[in-house]
Amino acid sequence: MKSKEKYLPILLFACVALGIVIGGMLNFPQRTLSKQNARKVKLERLMDFINEEYVDDVNSDSIVEMTVNSILANLDPHSVYLPPSEQSSEAEIMKGDFVGIGVNFYMFNDTVTVVRPLENGPAAKAGILSGDRILYADKSKLFGRKLPTDSLYNKLKGEEGSKVLLTIFRKSTNKKLKLIVEREVVPIKSVDTYLMLNKTSGYIKINRFAENTHDEFRTGLEQLKKQGMTTLVIDLRDNGGGYLEKAVEVADELLKDKELVVFTKNRKGTVDKTYATEEGIFETGKVFVLIDENSASASEILAGAIQDNDRGTIVGRRSFGKGLVQREMGFEDGSAVRLTTSRYYTPSGRSIQKPYTKGEGEKYSHDAETRFASGELYEKDKMKIADSLKFKTKKGRIVYGGGGIVPDIFVPLEVKKGEENLAYILNSGVVGHFVFEQLDKNRNAFKGLKFEQFLTKMQNDYSYVPKLESYLKDAGLDMKLDSNKTLVKKYISAEFARQLFGESQYYHIILKDDTMLNVVLTRA
Repeated sequence: MKSKEKYLPILLFACVALGIVIGGMLNFPQRTLSKQNARKVKLERLMDFINEEYVDDVNSDSIVEMTVNSILANLDPHSVYLPPSEQSSEAEIMKGDFVGIGVNFYMFNDTVTVVRPLENGPAAKAGILSGDRILYADKSKLFGRKLPTDSLYNKLKGEEGSKVLLTIFRKSTNKKLKLIVEREVVPIKSVDTYLMLNKTSGYIKINRFAENTHDEFRTGLEQLKKQGMTTLVIDLRDNGGGYLEKAVEVADELLKDKELVVFTKNRKGTVDKTYATEEGIFETGKVFVLIDENSASASEILAGAIQDNDRGTIVGRRSFGKGLVQREMGFEDGSAVRLTTSRYYTPSGRSIQKPYTKGEGEKYSHDAETRFASGELYEKDKMKIADSLKFKTKKGRIVYGGGGIVPDIFVPLEVKKGEENLAYILNSGVVGHFVFEQLDKNRNAFKGLKFEQFLTKMQNDYSYVPKLESYLKDAGLDMKLDSNKTLVKKYISAEFARQLFGESQYYHIILKDDTMLNVVLTRA
């Protein structure tokens, strides 16, 4: 067992973050100080010495953050410090809503530009349209100032029911408008979409596990069952995780009463097991779970529970390999620390945490590059599997621990070998920015089109592929797209559909001829 002194840096961190505020109130005699308290005092005295005597002005907050980050970097890759602005944004995303005006915006040429207002959201109700530039929020100028994103959000957010006067420039009419928007609670969906793939197969895409995930998932599940679903496909690709308990709640809808979902173990050896209940509404019927190298944490809990209980089939590529559980500690300034407090294990007893070296977080986070280099994303046999870490599922099938969930059915990366960076480009915001700028040049070309007409228009239109290639080159990415032009065209068309029609239409296109789904549908 690790000694207590190993974790003294955590106490030292608490001192650095808070001791400056309260340290002067404590006045213990020197002779009564324990070794632990002496180390606290050393840091307090150092901070006081710097503040009072250093030759130049210094930012105490930045020194504290540097110290905190240095301490956490020597623990594990998932023990991290979140500054106030980042913590606030993370908290909203995981809560599943915020109070604001309800627009998806893009900083285009130093101007806040509306990509698409949320359907039936406050901005849409006030008359804001895609392509509108927001010049002022009340008297605050929003253009030409290179404001950081959190500052922009703060101008547009506020109390529920409060109003903001927005000055808008509408390019399509070349006019300025003043519109009053009443702020409302704006949902942040963690379930992107649910739909029927055919008469019996349903599909649910989960992008993260937040407070609202189970409710959204159950709603989708109920609707798909009403439409005749007997096979469920859960898409966890690019899902980096979230709340463990929300993954458990989703698994509970699929597993029978008293089946083990997950268990955790802390450094004291305390084990906490979590079981499914009898409340599930899809405990029979086929289940497929799609994963890739970016499926992590809570995604791996769900996939591991389905695999180890022989409840369904895991399809795709080896998942990220995060088997550490964090607990969050907040501070008065709005910052927080996420500290690893335990490890989680799948029902068969697997720890799927991939190996890491303390202090080498950057190498750990760039593991995907190693997978590219090894050929693992293209060939199942190139996957690193620890033969010494064999475990058995409920029915006796062999599964492996030591670095992610290994799928039951392997599906290689869609892009051609040697062009792996394209996969990240297509799934980043770059395509969205490109499409917005294309629309902004000639939005009237799509005006009045119904979705079916749009599909016909885009069916054989490859003209945007070389335009994207030029756009990437201007951004410093010299990437040839011709050998993957069909795939690139699909992603461009899907992004056009999202910005013109909405999320469901995006998935209508993006899922067509999806390699993993094609594998599933042959077995459904």
